[in-house]
Amino acid sequence: MKYIQNLHTHTVYCDGNDTPEEMIVFAKAKGFESIGFSGHSYMDYSDYMRGKDKTAEYIKDITALKEKYKGDFEIFLGLEVDMYSKIDPSLYEYLIGSVHYLKIGEEYVGFDRSAEVVQDVINRHFGGDGMAFARRYYEELALLPKYGNFDIIGHFDLISKNLDKICFFDEHSKEYLDAAFGAIEALKGKIPLFEVNTGAIARGYRKVPYPSPEIIKEFLRQGFGAVITSDCHNGEQLDCGFLDARELLLECGFKERYILTSSGFAPVSL
Repeated sequence: MKYIQNLHTHTVYCDGNDTPEEMIVFAKAKGFESIGFSGHSYMDYSDYMRGKDKTAEYIKDITALKEKYKGDFEIFLGLEVDMYSKIDPSLYEYLIGSVHYLKIGEEYVGFDRSAEVVQDVINRHFGGDGMAFARRYYEELALLPKYGNFDIIGHFDLISKNLDKICFFDEHSKEYLDAAFGAIEALKGKIPLFEVNTGAIARGYRKVPYPSPEIIKEFLRQGFGAVITSDCHNGEQLDCGFLDARELLLECGFKERYILTSSGFAPVSL
């Protein structure tokens, strides 16, 4: 696969294992042409970004590395933005919009957790109804554009991560797909790209990338572009599942994916 790039990359500044420069070393060794860093945005209700002061350090470090590797390896400064956090978008070259928490009343409820924790969330807040949980997730995801001008929708069907362990809902049912497709319709024309994300494979939750084929086909029908990302937290897995993601896109009818260049996002052939 040509033009190997990962734009969903986490480091020690948030919940990743490696420093940014260690990630660059991994990327170059694996034949990448470029890499984008997407530290988590700071949230006072979450420990994803390890302290509010780390955001400034993160920006300073990536900016210095961009200068150090200038002309040798291309580096992009991005951010994965949780929809309820506040950021200055002018500081970054691209933004991934994601939902990791549901705001229920005044409580921020995290669900990007183990299957057991998700089951507890469903029991406590949705009366044990997994489909009600899924509908609420997609209703909130549809609101992403209210919180920023994002380039990429992060792990669109993240709530399916644990289904191999506990079947909270039927992801192939009409009710579930209606909720997911409604969110896609709401995001159309507002966020141009979605990611085929292999992070759950790397961390042992799933055997295939997400989104599901039904959802990918709907993204195609609605005119979205696709990027391939590993949602990397460990440099050794920086290219995890990339070929699987490529094949999935081809099977779903895509002919191209997008990469970030110094001139902006550009399509390349699959």
